[in-house]
Order: sequence, then C-alpha cells, then structure tokens
Amino acid sequence: MWTRAELKSKGKEAMKRSYWGLVLMGLVISVISGIASSASNGMSGSSQLMTSMMQGGGQVDPDYLMKMMTIMLGGTLAVTIITLLLSIFLYNVLYIGMYRYHLEARYEQKTVSDMSLLGFGFTNGRYVPIMKTMLLVTVYEFLWSLLFVIPGIIKSYEYRMIPYILAENPEIDSQTAFKLSKEMMSGQKWNAFVLDLSFIGWYLLCIPTCGLLAPFYVTPYVSMTNAFLYDTLKQDSSAAGMGSTYDAGSNEEYTPYQ
Repeated sequence: MWTRAELKSKGKEAMKRSYWGLVLMGLVISVISGIASSASNGMSGSSQLMTSMMQGGGQVDPDYLMKMMTIMLGGTLAVTIITLLLSIFLYNVLYIGMYRYHLEARYEQKTVSDMSLLGFGFTNGRYVPIMKTMLLVTVYEFLWSLLFVIPGIIKSYEYRMIPYILAENPEIDSQTAFKLSKEMMSGQKWNAFVLDLSFIGWYLLCIPTCGLLAPFYVTPYVSMTNAFLYDTLKQDSSAAGMGSTYDAGSNEEYTPYQ
C-alpha cells in the first residue's frame, strides 16, 4: 500500500533531478493552452461590457449596441468553438507528450533538450488513437457532470490514469485504456483525492508569490508525484499482469516506448 509521504518524496527527488526541463515543459504547455483561453475570456468580457452599456440607457444608440452585441456574441461563440477544437485535436495530444516527459523523468534525468517529447503524440501513428481516447474522456466526464458535481468528480478520478496509460502505450485502444484506468483506480479514488488535498498548502503559497511559485516549484512537484502514483498503482493493480501492451516499464528501470 502506498503512502502520500512516499510518493511525495519520490516526486521531489525526481523534480530536483530534472528541474529545469520540468519547469520549461510546464511553462510551454501553460502558454499554449492559455492563448485561446485568454482570447475567449476577452471576447466574453467585451460582451459583458456591451451589455452594461446597453443597460445604462439613453447615452448610446440602441441599434448600434445591438449590432455590436451580435458581433461580440458571434465572436465569443466562434472563439469557444475554436478553443474546443484546439483542445480536441491539439492540446490533449500535447498533454500526452507532457505526461510522457514526466514518466521518463521518474528514473532518469530529463533536460531542456528533451522538450521534443512534447510532440510525442504526433508521430509514428500515435495521433489518432490518443486523440480519440482523450476525446472520449472529455465527453464522458462532461456527461457524468450533468448528473451533478459528485458523479463527475468520481468519474474524473476513475479516468485519471488514462493519460499516463496513453503516454506509455500510445497505440492502446480506448476500451482497454478505460478498463485499465478503472482497475488501477479501484479502491484508490479517495486516496488520490486526499493526495490532491495534501498540496493545498502549496497552492495557497502561490498567492503571496503572485503565482510564481506554481511553475517554478508546485507544478513540477505535483506532476512528478502523480507520475509515481501511476507507477505505484500500475504495479499494484491486477492490470499489471496484462503483458507488454500495458507494462512497458518497471519500477526498477524505465524502458522508453519504441
């Protein structure tokens, strides 16, 4: 049985070993995923501003305001659709490259020169299986969340290992990936939730540091701890006996996927 202290200790040691590579990887992902998000927020803010102006009454031509509102709402819808498409066809696959980086950083030093792993999911026929499975994760989590918050949270923890499974075995089919993640998280959802809660103090410390502590310590620390959570659950789960399709690595020596 794993303990939080053990996983965090391993995560911290791995973070120190590959520190700058992990920091840069996190920053690059944040910048890429944040661009569309900022654009969407900007369009939403503009729409809200136009609504406020209209409610102010009398000072601006109502017809002009209506035209501007139509343009802003249309722009917001367009940006939202583009962001969704980017998430499905680009961001999700990039995240798998990031998870791959984390997995390889468990037992060997990774440097800034290894940033090419970010494109891991786009080569050698990996793209379609990864994109398809991650799309299903997004859809299922959304549908479960419609049944109120708690079922959505529970399912998100059930699917939690899928990105790591894809990062280690990118050509694995969706059904198997979901099955393996469910087996690995069986009886572990609450423990994983408590592990997440144990980082709250670090996240709170990001506030007085204007967020700088997040990319330069908290994010790589949490990322590597979660990589070791995957490693531990894989070894403990009955899924670990399913053969080389699943068990591409070991807790002694990590063999990169070829």
